[in-house]
Amino acid sequence: MDFNDTPEEAEFRQSVRTFLKEELPERFKGVGYPFTGRGDMRSRFEEMKEWREKLAVKGWIAAAWPKEYGGAGLSTMQQFIMNEEMAENRAPQVGGMGVSMIGPTLIIHGDDEQKEEHLARILTGEVQWCQGFSEPGSGSDLASLQTKAVRDGDDYVINGQKIWTSGAQYAHWMFMLARTDSEAPKHKGISYFMLDMKSPGVTVKPLINMAGNAMFNEVFFDNVRVPAKNLVGEENRGWYIGTTTLDFERSSIGSAVGQRLQVENLIRFATEHRNDGQSTLDDNPTLRYELSERLMEALVAKMLSYRVVTMQAKGLVPNYEASMTKLFSSELSQRIARTGVKMAGLYGQLLDDSEWAPKRGRFAASYVQTIASTIAGGTSEVQRGIIATRGLGLPKN
Repeated sequence: MDFNDTPEEAEFRQSVRTFLKEELPERFKGVGYPFTGRGDMRSRFEEMKEWREKLAVKGWIAAAWPKEYGGAGLSTMQQFIMNEEMAENRAPQVGGMGVSMIGPTLIIHGDDEQKEEHLARILTGEVQWCQGFSEPGSGSDLASLQTKAVRDGDDYVINGQKIWTSGAQYAHWMFMLARTDSEAPKHKGISYFMLDMKSPGVTVKPLINMAGNAMFNEVFFDNVRVPAKNLVGEENRGWYIGTTTLDFERSSIGSAVGQRLQVENLIRFATEHRNDGQSTLDDNPTLRYELSERLMEALVAKMLSYRVVTMQAKGLVPNYEASMTKLFSSELSQRIARTGVKMAGLYGQLLDDSEWAPKRGRFAASYVQTIASTIAGGTSEVQRGIIATRGLGLPKN
């Protein structure tokens, strides 16, 4: 890996820093990554409007999209640099699944009518999207999904259930997978659809997590009619469309930088509160070593991200390397959260509904929210399996 920017990359990095210094709204500075408080996602969308408009002028809402679709056409390394600087400056992310998932899929597999209808509204934030992939019996083995779509004239009729659908209660549209051929091998009988969440027969039931938030949902489909024009790509080819990714920067550098900032915040808290009963730094000197270890681990996460983007910049496709990054980062998030609760002592167990909760309950909220980090996005067991078989060459059985 070359840790030095080329002259062109250094110039671009400076332009991002200048933009953030001049344009990032003051109310966002210091908010930090990740967001662990409670609140209404829709109100946060509205709060982001001014920031979104400033990014849109630069084409930086979907910076790696081609310019003809409203992006900036950035290279892999430019996208990485922008994400890194955004994270360092604690700038909030915009775009969501519309920018990161369905947009790139439509750019490759969508027809002209689908691109015209949806891409512009993704960039403006007019439409929010959610993902309908996981089902109660189809999590890690997603290809076993059972939600069915049956062709009926100009429509498909969908019946079934999705679960763990993040943001479904606020989403206007869903991109989803459904089985269109029950006789075909499980990977070959699935199709990819776009579904209007206002369609009759769609029921959304929020699920409350351990932190008291409704981040994800159950979604039920009862004879929901989806126009055939909302089928993306070919029927029964949805599994392969669903795995589509463009050669965008996917190194998780924002997460790595965010984890380092979290640890630095813990160190700052321990220093500022060492004598007021909230920190056990003096009572438990080993906490010093634990904080040091968390900081070193955050830097390791950054190096793993650098490895992934270096491969992408060379035209390589990260495989087990991406699994290593995800596995290490998700488990590190849990270790950082545990260190925070330990550092704050009994006060660290309090959520933000208590006047005694340090940092407005962030320690406890982070602890309960990160429990799911080793499940979401591919379990740690799945990631270890990929590393073992594809990275180490071990047999699958």
